Amino acid sequence: MSAITPVISATGLFTPPDSISNEELVTCYNAYAQGYNADHAAQIAEGSVAELALSSVEFIEKASGVKSRFVMSKASLLDPEVMVPRWPERPNEDISVMAEMGVAAARDALARAGRDPKDVDAVLCAASNMQRPYPAMAIEIQEALGIEGFAFDMNVACSSATFGIQTAADFVRSGNARSVLVISPEICTGHNNMRNRDSHFIFGDVATAVLVESKDMAPAAHWDIVGTRLKTVYSNNIRNNFGFLNCASPETIGAPDKLFIQEGRKVFKEVVPMVSAMIADHAGALGIDPAGLRRLWLHQANQGMNRLISQRVLGHEASEDESPTVLDTYGNTSSAGSIIAFHQNSEDLVAGDVGVICSFGAGYSAGTVFVRKAA
Repeated sequence: MSAITPVISATGLFTPPDSISNEELVTCYNAYAQGYNADHAAQIAEGSVAELALSSVEFIEKASGVKSRFVMSKASLLDPEVMVPRWPERPNEDISVMAEMGVAAARDALARAGRDPKDVDAVLCAASNMQRPYPAMAIEIQEALGIEGFAFDMNVACSSATFGIQTAADFVRSGNARSVLVISPEICTGHNNMRNRDSHFIFGDVATAVLVESKDMAPAAHWDIVGTRLKTVYSNNIRNNFGFLNCASPETIGAPDKLFIQEGRKVFKEVVPMVSAMIADHAGALGIDPAGLRRLWLHQANQGMNRLISQRVLGHEASEDESPTVLDTYGNTSSAGSIIAFHQNSEDLVAGDVGVICSFGAGYSAGTVFVRKAA
């Protein structure tokens, strides 16, 4: 019996209709900061409260490379009195926000592959920002699409999509499924602290989908999955403490540690060498010269991190063609970032070209998916 080869048949993307520029974000944050400083002027003067520094477009772009981000709830995010996503709570009978985003991305991927939902055997909702504990978002997406089989959620923070791709590929290899949708709806603005100058600019919202299938049923234009590798190392340097065990305490709701927090310099120092070595080592194990990779589709978290990782892997500073960026217009979209980069920057490659999809983030977690363009 010949081995079953998993491939990526297609990808899909849902982009929210609204975008927030750095200028808009800075105007909102500075209005909040100035109001806070005025309200606490006496305490600031006596030294018991720290004055909030103002933000700027120049600061944001130098720190991250982000210039704008797409969001699901623009008006409330730009209200200095709110600064969190707000939309009417939906009744249980209506599709949830995350599932709706995921369905849109999935339909895009299915259409690109010429695939009917009934051809799909499984749905994995792989994301870092889950709307609820249960029922699984993946099962809701499965129901909305009319897919038979099974579905489940998985969360490995910013590496969720690549972990999902390996899981889907393993299902295909084992014969447990022939067609699997890996969907990553990310409402990252929901866990971001918009009142923290060091992170108010980082995140955006989006949803991606990756259709992983058996090669014998894939369309001619597909990507062979050459190899996948996963890695985790425990770290507190990126953390979010919100959860059902603490949401019963009203005084903790909205506390800074219940939102995204990170030690940015430590993350940079520790993750860059870990990911660079992981890509190079995995390439070597597959018999691939890392310096000869046609393209790197990296996690879109920080422009400086991607520049240094690419340089270490390729042996020279990567061009935009070699390591494309979507961070500038999408912001950090957690697990969806590397998939957006692949989705928007892969059609120009030719048969035989090899590249790597790589994600990395909280955990620490990292995943590499080496792919080769088919005819």
